[in-house]
Amino acid sequence: MPKGYVVTRVDILDPDAYAKYAAAATKAIADHGGKALARGGRCEALEGKARARNVVLEFDSYDAARRYFYSEQYQAARQLREGACEMEMVLVEGA
Repeated sequence: MPKGYVVTRVDILDPDAYAKYAAAATKAIADHGGKALARGGRCEALEGKARARNVVLEFDSYDAARRYFYSEQYQAARQLREGACEMEMVLVEGA
């Protein structure tokens, strides 16, 4: 079965609020069987606009990743980051 990947690109505007979100999101990721493949670290724009922070999460399946995102637990974490960042997040099915 193909894995599910959540790919997030972030520019943090309020580090304190974002830290609260990150702590709550990290718990939700673990509780839903997710694993961080990349979180922060060096990056460079090869094409297009880069963001300062990039995260790649792996789940056992596309549906598992979707359940994580729409879970009450993650939705509560999302509320903690209101106004704390600009981000794009996509769900991708892969090998």
